[in-house]
Amino acid sequence: MGATKTDHFTDEQNKIAIIAKALGHPARVAIIEYLLKVNTCICGDIVNELPLAQATVSQHLKELKNAGLIKGNIEGTAICYCIDENTLLYLKSIFRKSLSRLPTKSAVKHFFYKQSSQYCI
Repeated sequence: MGATKTDHFTDEQNKIAIIAKALGHPARVAIIEYLLKVNTCICGDIVNELPLAQATVSQHLKELKNAGLIKGNIEGTAICYCIDENTLLYLKSIFRKSLSRLPTKSAVKHFFYKQSSQYCI
């Protein structure tokens, strides 16, 4: 078999893409925000918080769990969900590293002053 498209990228690039895809839906962002607020909860708690059906919330939880953003622990007949802190720390380090590469405001001003005939935004 041939190589898949993801084979052409690093493991880190693929990992970031999986996480970004999971965060690409506002309901999932809302679930993450809720879990950050309450620490742990079951699916029913999220259903009561968001205007979504239980099956829809379950599907979003599955996507977040598959991306490594949340963990689920079985407690009796329910699954108790919480944030996977390791993944959030990983994201924080990735963003910190990426943002540190951005030019400062003074560097941008200097660039545009020196390159007044060329605009790159």
